[in-house]
Amino acid sequence: MANFRYSQDNAHRSKSNLLLSAIIVLLILNITFQLWFLFGALNNALQENLEFAIYTAIGSIVMAVFSFWILNYLPDPQKSESKK
Repeated sequence: MANFRYSQDNAHRSKSNLLLSAIIVLLILNITFQLWFLFGALNNALQENLEFAIYTAIGSIVMAVFSFWILNYLPDPQKSESKK
């Protein structure tokens, strides 16, 4: 029985490119939300609204963990076939 990594390495290039593009879009959206949370946390911490600042900081940490976890699904580089 094949695992995810083996199947992903043997997938067609267009499927690998689609997966790579989707992961990149997810990471860009995730980083955008993290920056928004960071701005909200800092802004509310300066206004002494610590409850909101703590929740947004925790949300940003959770999103960072998700970003690092999703990097596991990036496809390996395609190996070029040498012609002999």
